[in-house]
Amino acid sequence: MEYLYSAQSPLGILTMSCNSDSITGLWIEGQKHFARNLDKDVLKQKHSLFEMAEKWLDIYFKGGEPDFNLPLMPKGSQFQKSIWNILRRIPRGRTMTYGEIAKQYETENNGKHTSARGVGNAVGRNPISILIPCHRVIGKNGDLTGYAGGIHNKIILLQIEGIYNKEIKP
Repeated sequence: MEYLYSAQSPLGILTMSCNSDSITGLWIEGQKHFARNLDKDVLKQKHSLFEMAEKWLDIYFKGGEPDFNLPLMPKGSQFQKSIWNILRRIPRGRTMTYGEIAKQYETENNGKHTSARGVGNAVGRNPISILIPCHRVIGKNGDLTGYAGGIHNKIILLQIEGIYNKEIKP
């Protein structure tokens, strides 16, 4: 059984999903691939994991660094999960390029090759936004590339972390 819950945030409405043990999804309203891996049977009610996630997100959105981790269980292929695990290790206030992630993947998988494009596909399908920080991934020249939750939201998240200090243009 999966549970589903929506909450207001500085980015708009966030929808979260969880099973009895772990957060399985977190999407920004209007995000590409929104809730694509949800079970058919979901119960729309608050779960204790959502309360923990809201606490984590509240600390994060106020510019703090939460001192606890949430149990996460993203649904995806083994390759996607490998990429998402690399994303989880990008420290707050830092970024990585798609190419750097591809090299990291190859190092961790006995030289098994992947391309920056393959990494981009996995990053774009990250089902647990913010908590698995795909917003910290940038292009090779430092460009802000696509973000399933919208570039405007990516900029906000990077500003919260002190990475991106340019003015947001409407």
